[in-house]
Amino acid sequence: MSAHARLEGGGETLLISVRGGRPHLDYWGPTLPTAQSQALDQRLLERAGAHGMLDAGEAFDLFPEAGVGFTGTPALQAWRPSGGFVTQLTHRETRTTPQGIDLVLADDRAGVEATLAVHVEPATGVVEFRSRIRNVGREPLRLDWVSCPALELFDGEIMAFGGRWARELDTYRFRPGPGLWASEARTGRTSHHAPPFLIAGETGFSENHGEVLALHLAWSGDHRLFVERLRDGRLQAQAGELFWPGEMVLDPGSAYETPSLFAARSSDGLNGLSDRLHPFVRDQILGGRLREKARPVHFNTWEAIYFHHDPSELKALAETAAAAGVERFVLDDGWFRGRDDDTAALGDWSPDPIKYPDGLGPLIAHVRGLGMTFGLWVEPEMANADSDLLRRHPDWILGDPERVQPLGRGQFVLDLTRSEVFDAIFAQIDDLLSGHAIDYLKWDMNRDLTHPASRGRPASHEQTLAVYRLIDRVRAAHPGVEIEACASGGGRADYEILRRTDRIWTSDCNDPIERQAIQQAFSIFFPPEIMGSHVGPSASHTTARTSSLDLRAMTALFGHMGVEADLRTLSARELNALKAAISLHKFLRPLIHGGRLIRQARPDPGAIAFMVAGDGRALASLAQLETPRFNAAAPLRLAGLDPEALYEVRLVNPPARPEAAMKQIPALVRGETLAATGRWIAHAGLPTPILRAGEIAIFQLDRITR
Repeated sequence: MSAHARLEGGGETLLISVRGGRPHLDYWGPTLPTAQSQALDQRLLERAGAHGMLDAGEAFDLFPEAGVGFTGTPALQAWRPSGGFVTQLTHRETRTTPQGIDLVLADDRAGVEATLAVHVEPATGVVEFRSRIRNVGREPLRLDWVSCPALELFDGEIMAFGGRWARELDTYRFRPGPGLWASEARTGRTSHHAPPFLIAGETGFSENHGEVLALHLAWSGDHRLFVERLRDGRLQAQAGELFWPGEMVLDPGSAYETPSLFAARSSDGLNGLSDRLHPFVRDQILGGRLREKARPVHFNTWEAIYFHHDPSELKALAETAAAAGVERFVLDDGWFRGRDDDTAALGDWSPDPIKYPDGLGPLIAHVRGLGMTFGLWVEPEMANADSDLLRRHPDWILGDPERVQPLGRGQFVLDLTRSEVFDAIFAQIDDLLSGHAIDYLKWDMNRDLTHPASRGRPASHEQTLAVYRLIDRVRAAHPGVEIEACASGGGRADYEILRRTDRIWTSDCNDPIERQAIQQAFSIFFPPEIMGSHVGPSASHTTARTSSLDLRAMTALFGHMGVEADLRTLSARELNALKAAISLHKFLRPLIHGGRLIRQARPDPGAIAFMVAGDGRALASLAQLETPRFNAAAPLRLAGLDPEALYEVRLVNPPARPEAAMKQIPALVRGETLAATGRWIAHAGLPTPILRAGEIAIFQLDRITR
């Protein structure tokens, strides 16, 4: 391929060439006129070579290899039992696909063939990268590492994502120095502490400014993502599945394909990335199945009752929830046989005959009679050590039977790579769904994998694929049942699990102070309608912090809204306020779940601001999470409105006692309606109340004229 292969989509152009038999991504940016790309002087692609290095310089390309002179971390690390490990892949052919190209590279002497897939989604410009390695040799090929195609990054700064349980997607920034930075997870899930996402961009990039590139590895198992400073100063990023020793062995003729690495580029900061990723998720990852489908408001029983299940109390809770406007009642952990705490019974998926002497049917009928649908919590991949399932089948545990395996939450992982285990677990879930009017499963996963072995071999890869197949089989058998992805909160949040689920439980932390930051980071990659967000109790069980109902409800308003609190403890005034918040969410749900989410510059360092804008209407949130730095409140400037349109603006939740924090009270804060153009609001801003730590202001903007 002497000329460039030109790929286009979403106002983006990619130019890929093969030079010296090697694949190169020469351009990725705003649409390049065809004449300019055809007239490209190839000398513009040359790089000066420094002394002290190989004569041809650093051999970096889309799939860098040590065997051709690359001295950084190679994209392929493979070897034969007989000792061969050098590969020198060269281009054999380029295949055109509906949305991109497949570059086929081969090394006959090494017996290796690699196919690099580069596909561009036409509407959004999101690029999917995959690598496929095929063993065309005569003996097994052992893979230690296979990256999706390697990418050169902007030499500015990196935004990475860390965190922990109940504090997911904690962002931090750094400028890469010499050497290598890596984020790895060996827990068998996307993880709380090292999700395989990053953003690279020019120094100082912000929500609305800067050249940025987002990477998202769509894989729910062990993974590795790294950034490396090469010897010539360039930055490379690689991402792929993390193998256990000896896990990935290709017999002659067999192949391995990496997970998909999705990438998006923007010249307009983080909001520009979300403008690409949100519609991509809605239409490509979800296949459009949630568009025009109202996401029902949930009531989840967990923080209301924990393991204390009493049908009469649950029916009363259901009645109160229905009266407040809830549309789906989800029965969480504790409903099945012998489940009085988290140390026993997981894996025994039948209703507890003591708690539910008549089964779940009467409760489900009561819930449905109140006009709500019914959902149920399950954790099919796990079983407690103290369970009838493992007493009957102790060999069903994923692990080395000759080794003592540490417990997690009193439970083991079931070996779903074995057909008898897979079929037995499916049969239990299938019986539940076939025998009850269940519309929804909250599918949890509360334990890290440790030495994941099956029949004497590492099996983390196969276990992850088995989980996908199990969910797919459940969905095929019960296509009307929606599934929520949960893993101790947000420990399994990625595009591949989302292909087969309808909601992600963002975090086990319902404290709105923490949730504001978690949801802000989550919103970079995921649209609001799949973000589970609940109104929790006033006293958070994860932080021990108390917060107002206003802050809790207005924080949950902007996701897939739910309630997770003991409604029996709320006063009549609080119940009315909750009902009003749910009613507001329903009224604005088409906007929140279908509009453009735009994160805003913070008027105070301790605040978070964002807006959802749609056709003729917008809703903005300003939450003060810390004590304000200054006495007076800065105006709220909102980017993303039609600058020429006139908007009617009102404060949805004016403070009950504004004089408590303010001597002078702006008219908007007093509850009056104002009018302003989008240009004025973007540059001069809206008057805001003085918010103390833990307070929130919600603004509704309705367009009067264009």
